[in-house]
Amino acid sequence: MNTTTPDFAGIELPDKLSQLLMDMGITAFSPIQKQALPIALTGHDITAQAQTGSGKTLAFAISLVMQLNARYFGCQSLVLCPTRELADQVAKEIRKVARYRENIKVLTLCGGMPFGPQIASLEHGAHIVVGTPGRIMEHIRKGNLDLSGLNSLVLDEADRMLDMGFIDSIRDIVATTPERRQTMLFSATYSDNIANISKEFQRTPTFIEVKVEAESRPNIDQYFVRASNNEKPRALLDTLGHFEPRQVIVFCNTKVECDDVAEWLNDNNVSALAIHGDFEQKQRDQVLVRFANKSCSVLVATDVAARGIDVKEIDLIINYDTTRDIDVHTHRIGRTGRAGATGMAVSFITPKDDYKLTEIVKRFDITPEFPDMNQCPSSYALQPDVATIAFDAGKKNKLRAGDILGALTAGLGLEKRAVGKIDIFDFQAYVAIDKHQAKQVVKQLANKKIKGRSIKTRILR
Repeated sequence: MNTTTPDFAGIELPDKLSQLLMDMGITAFSPIQKQALPIALTGHDITAQAQTGSGKTLAFAISLVMQLNARYFGCQSLVLCPTRELADQVAKEIRKVARYRENIKVLTLCGGMPFGPQIASLEHGAHIVVGTPGRIMEHIRKGNLDLSGLNSLVLDEADRMLDMGFIDSIRDIVATTPERRQTMLFSATYSDNIANISKEFQRTPTFIEVKVEAESRPNIDQYFVRASNNEKPRALLDTLGHFEPRQVIVFCNTKVECDDVAEWLNDNNVSALAIHGDFEQKQRDQVLVRFANKSCSVLVATDVAARGIDVKEIDLIINYDTTRDIDVHTHRIGRTGRAGATGMAVSFITPKDDYKLTEIVKRFDITPEFPDMNQCPSSYALQPDVATIAFDAGKKNKLRAGDILGALTAGLGLEKRAVGKIDIFDFQAYVAIDKHQAKQVVKQLANKKIKGRSIKTRILR
């Protein structure tokens, strides 16, 4: 048990919640938590601008859970998120906080998942619902989700939801909620669009802006490469060869560019996967799993698709296309240099991008560095050491990570060190395996049973 004296900024919390937070390793609130939580607990509306990693989720999670009536099993709080990945992260955080109270039910409703099980879960009631706007609206339209008893609405990553075209769905959802509700809006950027939806959905909100303090900024070395659009593919390989990273995110501004860049990299012996808004949920899950478990080395993404990616060990961020929005640039490069590690970011500057370079230099108070890079040799390769094996079963089939680990170690005789990250979804599971053993493992599993039944497996390629 943590015996450190907590510093919760004078905010009165139940003893059980204080102890729970300390057990989670939280002994002091972050700036966004100190500012937002006291206001949230009064039921007042909030518009907050804060970057990912600022602790905003915990701020509204504590507020939502503390204000619940546990005996009423209707939806009292709704959190809207742009992607399923972010919704899953938010629901997980809320469930952690809710452990200090009994019988609090948190339900996730996102697209790309079967409708039936979600309907069954709703029939049993839920105190807090977290989901994506499209799927939430579907359930409302079909009469599965009643928001007439809603007390609190949270729009998380509001800027990305607007970028993804969710505004009409959000309007339709808000129209089904009580007028006298609390609305909290969180966004990494604050544009005219955010100001407009704040006026539309909120009542005299308190505006909170949390800037990243110099001492808490990630330690990121920024470099710049001058390249025309035609020179960018070659410059990308030269950059990889120069810095020799293992895990990389490459940001592009369009879906087509993402696909083209990923294809170029794979044609040049670099393991790469694209991700953007045209991907179905299962495809998206598989791409993110492979990148997170290091069976893919480079993720080529649009800004919208990259929201919700929770991978801590990113060696290098490459802005293949720079962005006009300096806050988005800050958000992009903030994915490296986490947990005290030094990160690196490289931005390609075309002849038309000088004004963007000026903004970056001003924001970060840096002198731009343009490294001398040799042409990447034809022998260069960036390939992972592991492969991902997919299992056609998941949580809903009662398959657990321990079952897979046991099947691979006790069942097939693999050493534990040959087995990497295991991810379990509702109807799929994935495990990272030493790539030299993956083919043989799949062959052996074809003749083995897990939990008394045969499960189809294959290597993701």
